[in-house]
Amino acid sequence: MSGFVVINGAAPSAAAEKLSDKIRHRGPDMIGYSKTGNATAAQRYLLADTAGASRDARVPVQHADEAGPLICYDGQLGNYEQLASAYGIEDGPFREERLLLEMYQQKGRGMLSELTDGIYAFAIIDGENLLAARDPLGIKTLFFGRQDKTLFLASELKCLAGATEEVHEFPAGHSMDSRERLERFGGLPEQAPEPVARDVATLVSDIQDIVGRSVRRHVDFARPTAGLLSGGMDSSVICYLAAKHLKEQNGEQARLATYAMGVGESGDILNARIMAEHIQSDHTELLVDLDEMLAVLPTVIYHLESFDPSLVRSAVSNFLISKHAGEHGFEILLSGEGGDEIFCGYTYLKDTPLPELTAKQIECLGYLHNNASLRLDRMNACHSVRVVAPLISGELLDYALQIPPEYKQHPNGDGRIEKWAFRKAFEACLPEAIVWRGKQEFSQGSGSAGVLPDHFEAVVSDAEYAATRERYPLARSKEEAHYLKVFVAAFGDGHAINTVGQWPCL
Repeated sequence: MSGFVVINGAAPSAAAEKLSDKIRHRGPDMIGYSKTGNATAAQRYLLADTAGASRDARVPVQHADEAGPLICYDGQLGNYEQLASAYGIEDGPFREERLLLEMYQQKGRGMLSELTDGIYAFAIIDGENLLAARDPLGIKTLFFGRQDKTLFLASELKCLAGATEEVHEFPAGHSMDSRERLERFGGLPEQAPEPVARDVATLVSDIQDIVGRSVRRHVDFARPTAGLLSGGMDSSVICYLAAKHLKEQNGEQARLATYAMGVGESGDILNARIMAEHIQSDHTELLVDLDEMLAVLPTVIYHLESFDPSLVRSAVSNFLISKHAGEHGFEILLSGEGGDEIFCGYTYLKDTPLPELTAKQIECLGYLHNNASLRLDRMNACHSVRVVAPLISGELLDYALQIPPEYKQHPNGDGRIEKWAFRKAFEACLPEAIVWRGKQEFSQGSGSAGVLPDHFEAVVSDAEYAATRERYPLARSKEEAHYLKVFVAAFGDGHAINTVGQWPCL
């Protein structure tokens, strides 16, 4: 996890440093500033992102040619090995940054077509030229704003809210040049791809192979690593594979650390306990109550930069568990995030006729950039913890979109079993109670989905809600009205509100 600020235009040299202080949490371990041409750049890193670099290493990273471009970067490239081989990049500190700079030197903006499996946000400064880009799904966050003739780019909204009121989300799958021209280079398909017929045995083998390779590619245990374990299918698969990988690397005695959180003896706590015993993890349970959640809500909303109720509820749980893990020395947390979007796990998708399911799945994936993926990034970054989510893989997504709809949500009596193909792929590896557990959103499984809406329904008056609705018609409940009030106090009610994505279900 890292973060950056770039100012392109007339601005004091210290401006980037001042703005980057607002995202110190994204990289308190290493920071650097550069001024080149009209641009000033600030880059922050966690040690977990620097792969052995010394603390006094120069950042932002510059091309080996001293007159060459420099890069501000936050990301993980899934196809790094193939690209590094093609471009002659040796392993070592800042390997992805060095790769991207070399690709830029050789191909300019054309490099973006080769970044087919990665999550990233970056800005390359080359003299008077600029190339900024955000990954096609928008998993890594990026914002831009203008003040007079100056362009601001930053990893989080909070950097820009005080510098300019004209702030916007940088669109996923787009690039921007020094003339501030936005141009699309990738993204979700406009039409659902035709399903590819495969027998179940092939489907199972392929999914196991792709997910297993993604875990091994992204998880090396070089820094203290733990797993977020909710007892749901996604986190259970990731923790199972990570625990297996750790034993292969360090011996059978090695135990993966896992964390679960719930409001009392919630469903997540009970099922995570089953899974932890199955993989023999070093398991920690964090039990919280309503008062503890209410105490951190303003901080959660400030770091999350959203007021969407379903997102805030789940983010509270994530915030507390990441804080606890970070305080106990873990620098990297493994997450099963992305599984519901990739394998059609959301229950509201069951209302969609099967022939229309893939199109609806693509629509669901479109919420990631300004809603679901924020929890993944922000609730760990705010504690200076890096998160790794192996299920967010370009290769896996491409494969999953071609799975026949009846294997994504398998007919079962009068209903359908969500994520059926994914469940079948790992049913031999996990306890039956985990494999066939019904889908619950993280906030439901942890218990926060029940107590928070009820609390605000009771404490927010009808008159207060009506007044909020009159000014902000997008508030859909008393709970959301309260979260919106906290958001506006931190970021204002101008362009900042338009950067927030609202989930279709409350």
